[in-house]
Amino acid sequence: SKKNTTSKIENSIRDITEEETSKTEIIETFVDSTNIGDKGKYKVELIKYRILNDSYVIIQFYMKWDNKWIGQNKYFYECDAIQDLSPIFEDYNNDNFNDMTFISATAARSANEVRRLFIFNEKNRELISILNSESYPNLLYNNELNCIDAFLVYGGTSTVFARIKKDSLIEFASVHNDNYRTVYEIDQFGKEKLLSRDTIIDFENIYVRYINYKPLKEYNYKN
Repeated sequence: SKKNTTSKIENSIRDITEEETSKTEIIETFVDSTNIGDKGKYKVELIKYRILNDSYVIIQFYMKWDNKWIGQNKYFYECDAIQDLSPIFEDYNNDNFNDMTFISATAARSANEVRRLFIFNEKNRELISILNSESYPNLLYNNELNCIDAFLVYGGTSTVFARIKKDSLIEFASVHNDNYRTVYEIDQFGKEKLLSRDTIIDFENIYVRYINYKPLKEYNYKN
């Protein structure tokens, strides 16, 4: 769980000797108070640092109150990404407030960009960490289906459609391209229903990302 993960990392930091603490290196810092949530009323800080051979990132979220920044919530994660954090602020759940992602891991294939997703919760005035977001590379908000889709590159490709439920992404459809183009719909219990399965003749048609699955519709990157 999130609390267990946080406590494990905090405990490991507490157990570090003074000698090891002297070897702590801050790799990157990032602060934003103009894009996250209700703009100008909230601030997020990211600190990426290395202790010996392990890297971590701290995410701290603040609300402005009486002209002071008040801490709302905080996360600790291990972070093995060799890239910069490169935060992106976009609305991923169509509530007109910007959420945040940052690069949190290095994928086996460079075409897969792995990010942690944090959703701004206006009611509780906090950032919600989407626990399984790292399992869905190349995340985008899908305006056509009002969901999130991901694009996975391996020997073939998969476009996965998911909705945010509490602190997780829940899949409801997917399209897989390899030797075949296979389309599934997924019910609330996680059971897949095969919608179609067609042979792919042209190899280039494997590397296609879809914005809809019923009917099949490709992303138009020109727009």
